[in-house]
Amino acid sequence: MRALLVDTPGGPDALTLSTVPDLVVGAGDIRIEVAAAGVNRADVQQRLGLYPSPAGAPAWPGLEVSGIVTEIGLAVTRFAVGDRVCALLAGGGYATEAVVHQDLALPVPDNVDLVDAAALPEALATVWSNVFMSAGLTAGQTLLVHGGGSGIGTTAIQLARLAGARVAVTAGSPQKLAACSELGADILVDYHKQDFVAEVLAATDGRGADVILDIMGGSYAARNVAALATNGTIMVIGNQGGEDAVFNPFQLMVKRGRYWGTTLRSRPAAEKAAIMADLGSRVWPWLISGELRPVIDSRFAFTDAAAAHRRLEASAHVGKIVLVP
Repeated sequence: MRALLVDTPGGPDALTLSTVPDLVVGAGDIRIEVAAAGVNRADVQQRLGLYPSPAGAPAWPGLEVSGIVTEIGLAVTRFAVGDRVCALLAGGGYATEAVVHQDLALPVPDNVDLVDAAALPEALATVWSNVFMSAGLTAGQTLLVHGGGSGIGTTAIQLARLAGARVAVTAGSPQKLAACSELGADILVDYHKQDFVAEVLAATDGRGADVILDIMGGSYAARNVAALATNGTIMVIGNQGGEDAVFNPFQLMVKRGRYWGTTLRSRPAAEKAAIMADLGSRVWPWLISGELRPVIDSRFAFTDAAAAHRRLEASAHVGKIVLVP
């Protein structure tokens, strides 16, 4: 099989297409012929040498794939050879084949393009576990999403609207804000020109956002607390600003708020399986009905993986970038 390796950490050109041994299929595993792999910020961090694959996972990047099942383990009951699936991985998606436990895979509905389905597992699992399973967003509440034009952002907007919540977003261009609006966001903040705290408070009659999904981390900490509603929750899933979080704890205390940091990749397999099961029962019906869709920015061949990473790092995308073997 072929895989995109990072022999020496560095820039986008560090990704090198090489031949590697086939992966072993365990009793509960399925082998997937990869149709596409999603591109995520974690892949960039891994390429830079800052976020290696966890123990037991392949050494090359890639947290999600879609494709066709070509082999099943002796204990597999949920899938058969020939099934269309997408899967959440701890690593190893940037390859022509992937092996994953059956509990971390879901069937790709007939109305979803198989390549586009590679954009689903990581974003859906991240948003659903943080915004709904942990923060408990409900109908009538307000969700603030930073980076509304990202893969996470475009997913969060759709899920929140389908759940009956109101959505506020920050983004860096009129084009990205327009895309967010088309998906259902109704509080649109250009972070280059507007103060998201003032805009969110004004749009909610001073109440603030009940849940904030934050990819920026430390640089937004104090302003997130200021924009938070009473009994609200800030879910921190990234630190793209690269700064320490500094805020007045008393301001969080008087709001009875929560400042909660999570990652998905490092969670135990059982927790990931529970998230995927919840997606299958509660979110997949929206995919099947067409009410939820993957938002694809662009497709790149494996041989153009460096260009895909450059586009992601430049934040030029709206939605997800996928790599096609």
